[in-house]
Amino acid sequence: MLANTTLAIIETTDLTYTYPGATKPSIKEVSITINKGDFVILTGPSGCGKTTLCRCFNGLIPHFYNGNLKGKIEVAGLNVADHKIHQLARHVGLVFQNPENQLFALSVEKDVAFGLENFAMPRDEMRKRVDWALQMAGITELSERPPHELSGGQQQRVAIASVLAMQPDIMILDEPTSFLDPVGAQKIFEVINELNKKLGITLILVEHRLDLAAKYANNVIVMDEGSVVLNGTPREIFTSEEARLIGVGIPKATKLYQHLKQNGVHLKTAPVTTEETVNLLREALKHD
Repeated sequence: MLANTTLAIIETTDLTYTYPGATKPSIKEVSITINKGDFVILTGPSGCGKTTLCRCFNGLIPHFYNGNLKGKIEVAGLNVADHKIHQLARHVGLVFQNPENQLFALSVEKDVAFGLENFAMPRDEMRKRVDWALQMAGITELSERPPHELSGGQQQRVAIASVLAMQPDIMILDEPTSFLDPVGAQKIFEVINELNKKLGITLILVEHRLDLAAKYANNVIVMDEGSVVLNGTPREIFTSEEARLIGVGIPKATKLYQHLKQNGVHLKTAPVTTEETVNLLREALKHD
């Protein structure tokens, strides 16, 4: 499935972009590398440039939003500036923040098949892809249902399936749980984690709900005022003073660790999930 033969699947060098009519760039001198199979959380304060950067990954910038793009970006071995959106769509799938903006057909399976129809895929192959995507998203039983009758969580799964059917190298999810309760959000994270682990799809998750998402990611990129200010493992980022000062939503497990440390209780390492915290506390109590 993954087309790029090198380790890096996304590389940007001094990437700067200014929207038409804007007086200052939305992203500034962004240089990052994302490897095949990574699960990346992209986070930071509202308006920091996260969505703009994602639009560069799938070619909406510069091919739909004109503006002024400087620097270099390669995705799946393709120079984004030299390849049209429909070419990049074979490698990059974007799941919108609000699934209703992505769903418009009269049935779930027709929505999932839409992208494949645009690629003029043979009918037999299209049927296999649609059935497979519905199964992976856990919504096979919804195939004949109108999307507008579904719950927010179900709609989000349909949006994921419609992108998954294209079998992209990279899937970008722009705050996919913002309209969901914690239970619904957890189910969505479990679905996309399975896609990452079982299929090796590179995932870029724009998210503020870090308590739920932290345990799945292997890399966290923090943006502020258009620039990448932190880039590292979840443990490195969430325990840093810089992340706290920027206003990143540090997971409660990590906050508890910091509070315990200030009060003389030392755990072996800083946890990022509740499960880690429980295990570390048990270990610390055994030694006491």
